[in-house]
Amino acid sequence: MAATLERMVNVPATARVDLAAIRHNVGVLRETAVGAEVMVIVKADGYGHGIVPVAHAALAGGASRLGVASLAEALTLRRAAVDVPLLCWLYGPGEPFHEAVAADIDLSASSVGQVEEIAQAAVRAGRTARLHLKADTGLSRNGVTAAEWPSVVDAALRAHADGQVRVVGLWSHMACADEPGHPSIAAQLKIFAEAVELAEKAGVRPEVRHLANSAATLTIPEARYDLVRPGIAAYGLTPIPGRDFGLRPAMTLTGRLVNVKRVPPGTGVSYGHRYVTERETTLGLVPLGYADGIPRSGTNLLEVWAAGRRRRIAGTVCMDQFVIDVGDDVIEAGDEVILFGPGDRGEPTAQDWADLLGTISYEIVTRIGARVPRVYEGSPA
Repeated sequence: MAATLERMVNVPATARVDLAAIRHNVGVLRETAVGAEVMVIVKADGYGHGIVPVAHAALAGGASRLGVASLAEALTLRRAAVDVPLLCWLYGPGEPFHEAVAADIDLSASSVGQVEEIAQAAVRAGRTARLHLKADTGLSRNGVTAAEWPSVVDAALRAHADGQVRVVGLWSHMACADEPGHPSIAAQLKIFAEAVELAEKAGVRPEVRHLANSAATLTIPEARYDLVRPGIAAYGLTPIPGRDFGLRPAMTLTGRLVNVKRVPPGTGVSYGHRYVTERETTLGLVPLGYADGIPRSGTNLLEVWAAGRRRRIAGTVCMDQFVIDVGDDVIEAGDEVILFGPGDRGEPTAQDWADLLGTISYEIVTRIGARVPRVYEGSPA
């Protein structure tokens, strides 16, 4: 399943994933959730870390359920013999819902039409669908508006009475939980509580009610309900920059220098000569570029760790490579460069990169491309 470091030593770039860190992070989240179940979100190939190894590590860390966005992701996990409750929520009409129902995948509905289509898929699959009804409490993406909520609840109860679906979850998603004190937090809590009350008074008896993402799991106790759904926090990246929750980043992105050269002052570097050497210096070439997820906007901005200290990218980030300037320090082809990691040795973290680029750490780790092999350290169990 997982590559080993020994087999990958000659690969010029790797994303090392510490499965023990994922287990640790899930343990922190489970302890924080104080009795609520933990559903770890493993969409987007486990936030770029690898969906199947991450799923096993999350379950070993104490998660009891998993969540994904697409049906393809959910079916990938089922084919990998991951048999815990699994929620999927992002799809359009006409998708193979009968395959999901047959694979015992929980499905989310955000409209009467989705309830009816999933019910029809259950008939085709010959088994009852497990359904979560999603309320739009203020994020205005997927989910049912307050005005439409009674109609969706009624449709689900009709399908339940016909034996086509079983409503096992009521849920929503928060817009600004990563901004403590934002007025939308209290508003969404209120709207969700009202949606749950209406559904339960109508006869819905859910297994779980769930609202909390990573930030809410860690900072909003009243959002935890029966189940929390951490995503980024499971990978050791804080959902609230500047707050330390005892999490450990799981991914370390490294490259090995493929060329080293001494150049004179006034040497233009990379496309457009956006970097020009001020004196005689040594340049090192790192074989990772924007095709691998290194942002081109990191030109002359992002830092990496090489030869014992941080070095800024020198010149334009190219499709497959970028350059660093190490001055008079000694480097050789084959030396390791750490692009980001947990920060233990002084290397930049994914959050450091995100801060410099004005984005979030989620984008940094999920954009690392498929041609960068994932190397798994530690057992998932």
